[in-house]
Amino acid sequence: MNYVMKFIRSSGKKRYLSHRRLKSVMLIFSYNSILVLLLAIILSCTTKDKSGKELNTSELEHVGENVEMDGHLTTSNYVRDIVNHPAFKGFSDLLLPFDNNSGYYNTRLSDVASLMPYHGHIHPEVVIDAVNHMIDEVNGGKKIFYDFYTDEQKQQDSGKRNTGLFFFRGKPGAPFAIVCPGGGFSYVGSLHEGFPLAKRISELGLNAFVIRYRIGGEQRATEDLAVAIAYVFRNAEALGVSIKDYSVWGGSAGARMAGDIALNGVSAYGGGSLPKPATAVIAYTGQSSYSKDFSPAFITVAANDGIANINTVERRVTDLKNAGVDVEYCRYENAGHGFGLGTGTDAEGWLDLAVQFWQRHIKD
Repeated sequence: MNYVMKFIRSSGKKRYLSHRRLKSVMLIFSYNSILVLLLAIILSCTTKDKSGKELNTSELEHVGENVEMDGHLTTSNYVRDIVNHPAFKGFSDLLLPFDNNSGYYNTRLSDVASLMPYHGHIHPEVVIDAVNHMIDEVNGGKKIFYDFYTDEQKQQDSGKRNTGLFFFRGKPGAPFAIVCPGGGFSYVGSLHEGFPLAKRISELGLNAFVIRYRIGGEQRATEDLAVAIAYVFRNAEALGVSIKDYSVWGGSAGARMAGDIALNGVSAYGGGSLPKPATAVIAYTGQSSYSKDFSPAFITVAANDGIANINTVERRVTDLKNAGVDVEYCRYENAGHGFGLGTGTDAEGWLDLAVQFWQRHIKD
């Protein structure tokens, strides 16, 4: 009997201890589950933009909303503020480098250089000044964006939806330039290598367009340029520009496009029977093609360019001159690749020299 009672007491104690251990294990498991859940929530509330910065999803929720401002942007604004600005409604993403720029929407404009990795000496204040100029134009009742492909053409080729011309007005009736920004045909660096250049050209009294072309390759991009030239010719009167002695401008990949037109003409790329440009402004490209019929060319590059080899550039300059082409060559030492206006480098002021060269080839 004593043995039985002892066994019962002993068994009860074991069951009691087992129950306590079970409760402890369950409690620990619950705490760990809560911690894992909290960690998941925290991680789900943050992401990184393409510049590598931590972003909060509460900010991303506002990316698609309209920006209620008609005024200027500053370096404190975000890329999304360009996208949402009322002045750019219907084409805002085409100001930006890529076909899909959503990963950069939460990048501050002070970090705009992160959108254009192949370019150098990008100054946010220069970028913003050109963008604000376009805002002022729209607020003044002027149209700044033009489609050069029809809706039917865009339906047949969806890539053509990512094209267009941005217009920077000079003097009414003055000749026009089309500026082709570079980006290795993987993006279009209009913010740095298009809009600021076109703004300066317009300040010097000439009309300028910046082309947003299809990314993906030199052939299709140059076809877009040819179609854009034809569009301006057809609509010159409405646009208020002269079709005489126009010019094509390009940097890096964009300079290849300009060089293709200067070499082969507009018709070779589907733009119709139109004259070659009176001037081709070609900045920092390793393209080496030339002929005696090449358009008069202003060529520039920096000796420390890590992409366009200066020896290749200078050999082309020599070949063009030997072929009888009028060439002006400006060599700089420390501006690197993709210097745009050259602000803050030894190339600063090169654009004014290029305009002067073009003006020498504009017939009265």
